[in-house]
Amino acid sequence: MKVREYFIIISIVLTVSIALLALLWPPILWAYFVVIPLILLGVFDLLQKKRSIRRNFPLIGRIRYMLESIRPEIMQYFVETDTQGRPINRILRSLVYQRAKGQNDTEPFGTQMDIYHSGYEWMEHSMYAKNNPKDIGEFPRLLIGGKDCKQPYSSSLLNISAMSFGSLSDNAIMALNKGAKMGNFAHNTGEGGISDYHLKYGGDLIWQIGTGYFCCRHDDGTFNEVTFRENAILPEVKMIEIKLSQGAKPGHGGILPASKNTEEIARIRHIKPHIAVHSPPSHSAFSDPIEFMYFIKKLRDLSDGKPIGFKLCLGRKQEFMDFCEAMIYTGIQPDFITVDGGEGGTGAAPVEFSNSMGMPLREGLIFVHDTLVGFGLRDDIKVIVAGKIITGFHMARAMALGADGCNSARAMMLSIGCIQALQCNTNTCPVGVATQNRSLIKGLVVDDKAPRAKRYHEATIHSFLELVAAAGLNGPEELDRSHISKRVGLYNVQTYEEIYPYMVPGSLLDISNIPESYKKFFKLTRMMK
Repeated sequence: MKVREYFIIISIVLTVSIALLALLWPPILWAYFVVIPLILLGVFDLLQKKRSIRRNFPLIGRIRYMLESIRPEIMQYFVETDTQGRPINRILRSLVYQRAKGQNDTEPFGTQMDIYHSGYEWMEHSMYAKNNPKDIGEFPRLLIGGKDCKQPYSSSLLNISAMSFGSLSDNAIMALNKGAKMGNFAHNTGEGGISDYHLKYGGDLIWQIGTGYFCCRHDDGTFNEVTFRENAILPEVKMIEIKLSQGAKPGHGGILPASKNTEEIARIRHIKPHIAVHSPPSHSAFSDPIEFMYFIKKLRDLSDGKPIGFKLCLGRKQEFMDFCEAMIYTGIQPDFITVDGGEGGTGAAPVEFSNSMGMPLREGLIFVHDTLVGFGLRDDIKVIVAGKIITGFHMARAMALGADGCNSARAMMLSIGCIQALQCNTNTCPVGVATQNRSLIKGLVVDDKAPRAKRYHEATIHSFLELVAAAGLNGPEELDRSHISKRVGLYNVQTYEEIYPYMVPGSLLDISNIPESYKKFFKLTRMMK
């Protein structure tokens, strides 16, 4: 006999038994208020055809779906260890919370990391370490702006990575921007454009322009020079970033669910409200590397000479090589390049893209840096990285591999209250960060969260400078690949310099000096003389 039959029998027996007992004790009839609804639920389970578990196991089959719905919370709070959580483990989440709140962020009783596991990395210290990070400057800045830039920007070494209003709530945007203003670091708008909430507190903005040209588009979705200039010359806009691709979904374009596309967001983005909006996977304003360089020049001219750069998650290496050749051919260069890693991402993305598309940050950064060096372009272009930059060590590792500065998205979200509920794509974020639900947004108090973003930023920069001082260096610019070691096997350790030897400057300009690993990217018919 199956559970279905047991349910039918038990339902009949209960119904009849209560009726008979009522002859002796009438108050027992109140039991029907519990029994009848349960029986009706069970009957519905028997008759519905979408869920086999509920059809075969009426009532008790619902427990399976209830447990499945709270599985992420059970895993996060009761099952996973401090080092196992994904995408960001509890050790790192706790570190962000502690720094954001100004609490003690030290760790007792030694590391929990398996330091003999392949892939473990560490930074090499010096016997002649500096006594204090202040010896090398408490908050060094990064000047971004090449030879054609008329308004270079003095940037923090750590800024808020791209997250759009629409993906994030208005209170989250305001908390991040106010924190950026308080801490003197920059806030990337994401491709959703510049909203009133980005401007309210006057924090420095990096205006990101994606394939949808939100905030600077015609009705047909093409680039609008007039509205671009209106926004580009705003005093809060310090740099402009063209988004070619992002780590979460490279080659896919952005996704704004209909539930998040409110009247207000539609007004800002120049789109129709209450519909799902998919940004195109590629730009319509240019179609090849040469046109791209002239588009960069156009934006620089329209913005009165502000720094112009582009962001990409590296895919086909040949295409980035083509960009470099176009820079040399046209004489036009971006002021900065933001390299996003395949591990990056804060919002909705197809699983296949999130898990299996795009080059990881370290490999992407190394290739971009080395290629620019090989073409003799590196000195004029700043390289920024994004992709799980959370701690001072993450910053040090990125800069040792070739970066000039870092952006962080998820750590900044955590600093203003994100609990990694993994509901960014459902409009049900319980802490009001990644939602447009007004009831949930009210839980995020801007004046409370903004100082947390500022404190996290300050503590992480301080931690980074402590690592630089411990290495005995005079400044972040002295970091190189020899300072980071990686276990590549149980009995084998190599520095990143040994794993990824440095490119000889200008070697890609001379056919006789091209490294063997790069020769496949060149064809004799297109080799530069």
